[in-house]
Amino acid sequence: MSKENLEMSRVWSCNEWDQLEEVILGNSLNARFPTADLSTQLAEFPDRPISEIPRGPFPQQIIEETQEDLECFAKLLEDLGVVVKRPQTWPHDARFSTINWEAQGYYNYCPRDILLVIADQIIETPNVIRSRAQETFSYRALLMDYMKSGAKWYSAPRPMLLDSLFEGADLDRPTPRNDELAFDAANVLRFGRDLIYLVSGTGNEVGGHWLQSMLGEQFRVHFLKDVYYGSHIDSTLVALRPGLVLANPGRLNDETLPKILKQWKVIYSPPMENTDRHDADYLAKSIGSDWIDMNAFSINANLVVVDQSQPSLMRLLEKEGLDVIPLRLRHSKMLGGGPHCITLDVRRAGTLERYFD
Repeated sequence: MSKENLEMSRVWSCNEWDQLEEVILGNSLNARFPTADLSTQLAEFPDRPISEIPRGPFPQQIIEETQEDLECFAKLLEDLGVVVKRPQTWPHDARFSTINWEAQGYYNYCPRDILLVIADQIIETPNVIRSRAQETFSYRALLMDYMKSGAKWYSAPRPMLLDSLFEGADLDRPTPRNDELAFDAANVLRFGRDLIYLVSGTGNEVGGHWLQSMLGEQFRVHFLKDVYYGSHIDSTLVALRPGLVLANPGRLNDETLPKILKQWKVIYSPPMENTDRHDADYLAKSIGSDWIDMNAFSINANLVVVDQSQPSLMRLLEKEGLDVIPLRLRHSKMLGGGPHCITLDVRRAGTLERYFD
């Protein structure tokens, strides 16, 4: 990429830790549970039959309190000099269909899930849940602006999301079949020219192979398999700065770490705290796992945002020389998204590098 184009394009983000300059922050408006079907079961609720998957809009109190928390986060970011963009408000209750299925929408809470930024490229990913099939339309005005600024904007081949993609899956180890590529952007963790791709309920192996073929030989996609099937990678691994990674001890150990990370220092998160702050009914409907609050987001290599309910995690990061900003995010577990999930870092300072041999 030429220096002139880099200065023009508003899309440039190569890793998880360079100085943040522009970000898309989600919203909770009109949020609802994804339509109870085979895709939602595989990706979010493999522990229960479709008939027991929550339905309809999220409770209004949760939507309103989450929106308050997001507005506070937006102000925090703006006070740090970060440009904050938001998706359009979208009618997620509207029905849409293909010739094979019908669904309603989901939400705009987690832009990280549906858009993948790699250097000056922004990629619409082929998401697994049918209710997300039109979610990127609420970002269309932003995507047009980014393209006009010089960014490269791609969309992966749209998956048909037929029943056969999900039927017969082992719900103890759920992944979509490799009939067609299907993956969420949040299955990918970026380390410059190296990417770690989690094979899970929201990403099959053929999706990772497509990503490798699209990016070309200048990038390497490393597969992480058989460690966690529930959803995305960012409550399993958090890249904090060059040479330092936070790992989930419930899913990884020194033997099962991706090989490239054995070149770096890996610290393991303490157990999640304050997990008793929600009642049984709340937990039964929640999309996030107990580890969702490990989902940290870096402003730069020295400053990281962490859910305020995790004081031991904050102390661990401070021990590594990081400054920590505690964030109130009351319904991260219900909605399935912590600080990293609800942000999409569109522009960071820095250069595209290779950090591993």
